[in-house]
Amino acid sequence: MDNCGPWSAGGCSGAPERRALTVAAQWSARPVAVAAAGSAGAVATLLAVLAADSSGRLLLGLAATGLLGAATLGALLRPRLAADAQGLAVRGPTGTVRLQWGEIEVVEVVRTRRLGRTVPVLEISPYDTPDRVGALLVLTRVELGADPRDVLDRLLAVRLGQG
Repeated sequence: MDNCGPWSAGGCSGAPERRALTVAAQWSARPVAVAAAGSAGAVATLLAVLAADSSGRLLLGLAATGLLGAATLGALLRPRLAADAQGLAVRGPTGTVRLQWGEIEVVEVVRTRRLGRTVPVLEISPYDTPDRVGALLVLTRVELGADPRDVLDRLLAVRLGQG
């Protein structure tokens, strides 16, 4: 399949060259949010230890685990998304996915329902390859530390060489 699309670079032929990303723009969870999740996780841990009943210990322990896990991921996955004139890098728990602009079919903001609210998320859809079929990278406002619509605008500017 030819990797030529609205996000691709000119001369869309051959295998893309891999190289280190020289960052023009990057996004990650806000440090205040990461610190707040870590602090709330520490408090929930303390309350779980001090809880008198087993069900309270279980619920507080689960809350503490979730909060501390979110804080850990928020601290380690920095930056979550980075871009330069060559492409994107998305850091996740299993490693970093690097995509050149020619490997990306669509980058768009989609409104989806979460927890009873309609929120925008940034979706990055790379072209299918034999080792990557049906991949879709979805990033939320919390992960990016910015509104996904603003991130999309900045990505387009970086892609067009204006960022």
